Amino acid sequence: MIKKRLMTPGPTQVPEEALLSLARQVTHHRTAEFRKLFAEVLVGLKEVFATKHDVIVLTSSGSGAMEAAVVNLVPRGGKAIVLEAGNFAQRWRKICDAFGIEVVRHEVTWGEAVDPADVKALLEKHPDAVAVFGTLMESSTGVGHDVKAIGEVVRGSKALFVVDAISGACVMECRTDEWGIDVLVVGSQKALMLPPGLAFLTLSPAAVKQMEQVKPQAFYFDLKQHRNKILEGPDTPWTPAHTMIAALAENLKLIRAEGIEKVWSRAKTLARATRAGLEAIGLELFAARPADGLTSVYLPTDVDGGAFLKRLEGRFGIKVAGGQAHLKGKIFRIAHMGIVDELDILSTLAAIELVLDELGRSVEFGAGCRAAQRVLAEGHPAAVG
Repeated sequence: MIKKRLMTPGPTQVPEEALLSLARQVTHHRTAEFRKLFAEVLVGLKEVFATKHDVIVLTSSGSGAMEAAVVNLVPRGGKAIVLEAGNFAQRWRKICDAFGIEVVRHEVTWGEAVDPADVKALLEKHPDAVAVFGTLMESSTGVGHDVKAIGEVVRGSKALFVVDAISGACVMECRTDEWGIDVLVVGSQKALMLPPGLAFLTLSPAAVKQMEQVKPQAFYFDLKQHRNKILEGPDTPWTPAHTMIAALAENLKLIRAEGIEKVWSRAKTLARATRAGLEAIGLELFAARPADGLTSVYLPTDVDGGAFLKRLEGRFGIKVAGGQAHLKGKIFRIAHMGIVDELDILSTLAAIELVLDELGRSVEFGAGCRAAQRVLAEGHPAAVG
C-alpha cells in the first residue's frame, strides 16, 4: 500500500475538519441554520479575501465564476483587455469570444510576467475598454503577476479590474480593496482546501454599478440575483452546495485562526525552500517571477517527463502536476499551499532525487533537502490547524 501525497496546484489536500464535516448527514438548505452558517462564511471570506464588499458564492467550478464575471460586466459588442500569459489566462479570452465581446489580447510568453507598463499603454490605446482581465497566479506556468502594480494602472482608467485568483487567493498576498481589484474570482479546490465545487467572486461598488447597466446575459450566473439574495437573507437564488459551504466554514476557521498574513508568509517560506531544494538538485526554475503558491521547474532534457511523473507517483504516491500544452513533458509543478507543510516539501524533494537517480540522472542524495532545510530553519512556518 502506498500513501497518497497530493502536491498538485488543485485539487489540494483537504483538512480533517472539513472531511469530517462532509461525512455528516445532509440537512436542508432553506433553513435558519443554513442562513446563519452562510452569514458566518461570508464574513470569513471577506476577511481572507481582504475586502469589505460583497462576496458571491456559486455552486460551480472556478471557470463558472470566470464566465459569471464576463457576462455580468461586459455587454455583447463591448471591449475587454485580456492579459494572456498562460493556459488559464487564455480562458478569459475564450469566454469573451463565446459571448461576442471584442477582445484586445496582450500575449505574454509563458513563464514571463505581465508588465504593468504594457497594461498602461493598452488602456491609453483602448480607453473604451470595459474591463481588464488578469491573473494573480498562473498555475500553468508558476508565475505570480504584479497585480498590485497592474491595479494601480487600471485604477486610473474607466475599466474594471477583474482578477483570476482561483489558484492564488489565500496563498499569495492579495489585498483586494487596497489594490483596486473590482472582481476577484476564486475556486474552492486550491488554497481554500476543499474539493472542487464552489467558486467565489468579490464585487466592488464600481462592479455592482456596471452590473446594473448590463443587459442580463445569464440565468444561473446572473450575479444580480445572487447579490439580492445575499442582501435579503443571506441566501442563494438556486440550490447551494450547502454541505461544501459547511466544510468551508471549518477551513475558514483554520485560516482565520492562523491569520491570513501568516498564511501568506508561511507559503512564501515554503516556496523559497522548494525552489532552493530544486536548484540544489540541479534543476532549473521555469517562472521568471515565481509565485508563492507553486513552483514550476524544467525537467532535464535527458529525462522522460511522462516516466518521471509516473514513477514519482507509482513509487512514492506523490502526485505533482506536469506541464500543459507546449510545456507537456518539459516542466513539472509542485504546489505549496493549504495544509502542505515542511515535511511534505522535504519528502517530495527526497523522492525527486531518488526518481531522477532511478532514471539515470546523476544526483547528490540529500542536496535538495539540505538546501530546503536551511531556508526552513530561518522561517519556521507553522502548518494550518
